[in-house]
Amino acid sequence: MLLINQLLAFRPNKKDLIFATKTFLAGMLALYIAFALNLAYPIWAVGTVFVIANPYAGMTSSKSIYRLLGTLLGAVVAVIVTPLFINTPMIFTLFLAVWVGWCLYFSLLDRTPRSYIFMLAGYTTVIICFNAIYAINTTSIFDMAIGRFLEISLGVVCSAVVTLTIFPVHIGPAIETRVIKTFKDTQTIFDKILLEQQRQQDYSHLLGGLARDISDIHVMAVYLSYEKSTLQGMTKPLQEMLNQMVMLVSNLVAISECVKKLDLISPLYRQELAKIHSKILVFLESTEIIEQDQMLKIAKKFDEDFDVLFSQAHAAQQYLLLSLKMDLRHFVQNIREIKFLWQGIQQGNVKLPESISSFDQHDPKLHRDHGIAIRGGISAALVVLIATGFWIISGWSAGFMLAEMAAICACILTFLDDPVPALKVFIQASIYASVMVFIYAYGIFPYVTSFWQLMLVLAPFIIYCLTLFPYPPLIGFSLPLLMGTVMGLNLQNRYHLDQITFFDASIATVMGPIIAVFIIHLVRSMSPEMTVKRILSLHYHAIRQALHLSYSVEFRRHLRSMLDRIGILNSKLIQSEELKTQINLALIETSAVIDLARIQELIQQLPEQNHIVSQLKILQEKLDELFKNKERGLLNLEIESEILNLLNALNFELHEYKDDDVSVRIILSLHNIQSSLCHLSSVVRPIRQLGT
Repeated sequence: MLLINQLLAFRPNKKDLIFATKTFLAGMLALYIAFALNLAYPIWAVGTVFVIANPYAGMTSSKSIYRLLGTLLGAVVAVIVTPLFINTPMIFTLFLAVWVGWCLYFSLLDRTPRSYIFMLAGYTTVIICFNAIYAINTTSIFDMAIGRFLEISLGVVCSAVVTLTIFPVHIGPAIETRVIKTFKDTQTIFDKILLEQQRQQDYSHLLGGLARDISDIHVMAVYLSYEKSTLQGMTKPLQEMLNQMVMLVSNLVAISECVKKLDLISPLYRQELAKIHSKILVFLESTEIIEQDQMLKIAKKFDEDFDVLFSQAHAAQQYLLLSLKMDLRHFVQNIREIKFLWQGIQQGNVKLPESISSFDQHDPKLHRDHGIAIRGGISAALVVLIATGFWIISGWSAGFMLAEMAAICACILTFLDDPVPALKVFIQASIYASVMVFIYAYGIFPYVTSFWQLMLVLAPFIIYCLTLFPYPPLIGFSLPLLMGTVMGLNLQNRYHLDQITFFDASIATVMGPIIAVFIIHLVRSMSPEMTVKRILSLHYHAIRQALHLSYSVEFRRHLRSMLDRIGILNSKLIQSEELKTQINLALIETSAVIDLARIQELIQQLPEQNHIVSQLKILQEKLDELFKNKERGLLNLEIESEILNLLNALNFELHEYKDDDVSVRIILSLHNIQSSLCHLSSVVRPIRQLGT
């Protein structure tokens, strides 16, 4: 009912109509050339145009290349394995099941558009093999594979020609808009934290959304290599800038936590903090060109302004103010680096400055969920085994189509937490597609005698479906409806469609997805709440890994992956308030990981026999135990009490420690660990040397 209401309320705008008309013309061009070349299955040419269709030229081009590569890989595998296993159906079925599952596993691990290669290679092999078996008396496996590759290549070329020549829309300006918006959101959050007394969870929600937006832009940047826009070729520099920008999220979380604790003691410091904020803002909003040797430049009188703040603040706020000063300094420096990188990107400079350490030129170690990938691969393998087994046992002539549709449905939506609702919409669209095939085949096509008439009768339906493509809630229905209709019509030069074949195909295209839905529901599906719990477990494991990392490029990459995971958590639509709280706390915990690195560095610098070193190592062990229990979903009251006692003892010893610089650094980190990792608040003793 909700879907019907959305369809009835939908009104395409000018851009939707232009995109739909362009795509329709590309599809008809592919169909006409396929007819002229007398290809065996012209529907694959026109179908390819619709599958890869996207309003942005870069997305269409990238998907075109990936579809070609995936089809080529699938075709090569089909040609190799079919002669080997065609006489042993069970072994053949087992191989195809393992192949599809293996391909889907790697597809789900790769969060870039190139994952399409692996997924397509899996079910393309099934399609070519099963079509070759069905037509074994008339077509060889080699001819089937070559034909499929030629048909899809034709669709790709026609799509590229039309998309890039008729009113091309590039993703570069859209990415630039998103980046500028992210800059503005960062400044807005910075202003809120320093000027408004707002609740902690509000900051966490805003910062979590910022992490999510950065992760989204990171993926979008891949498409810049496939189009001609102002940001063409800027994928790597832009992604590196986003990697650096994620560090701002950590800075802002640390600043917000520090300000929150300062407010608990006394809000009187706020007036001086507002003055510091205004000076920092004027400095950051400067439009001057940043030179490489000025990236780490700090606003004039930054230290002097903080000295005034120290002298006027409450004694119990001294440590917190020192921590705030350090966090603000890092924030300003990170902003300057990011503005310098963005300045270079806009100038077309693809090289990173030597003063900025790249996270990694190839792999920034973003979040990968092996658990989901394994379950997705297993479910796809089981679907292929069961559907193909049904075809073999039943001997149904249309069973090959059932097995193909089951394999396709087992792969295409497994990136979702629970693909079942979307697959149910797919089944619904397949039923409607059968109705449309019946109407066209027996009510309209008998009166069509030329290609222009074919275009004329197909245009209203196809263009309407294509106008729905730019809208994520509607493409899940419009794409299977369009593809089911086009593939069901099976347009050829010598067109005919008998009733038995039609009904067999219609039943098969519905039964295949039903099998996939049943297996996926049992093996792969999980609620968003379950997914969040699993990701939180990975988050706690990552904190344990960070306990023994020194501050370095490796650590920054590790922190980058943790913040990317926070972005994914904030994209989940969950109802549980408890889980929402845990997500907010996870962001706060991530910001404190840098203090673990500082502790590890100080442990390496101090003499091993030092009593404080031994105490810090015990603290690391207790924190490891704490987050190991959190990883398993266990209570931690006793461990938290032990950590608090240990922190209090360390705090007392460090106040008597002779090396003031070391003691202050450790005390600041321990305080952040206590409040941000253990979520325990306390008022710290003032630094006796401050202000002298």
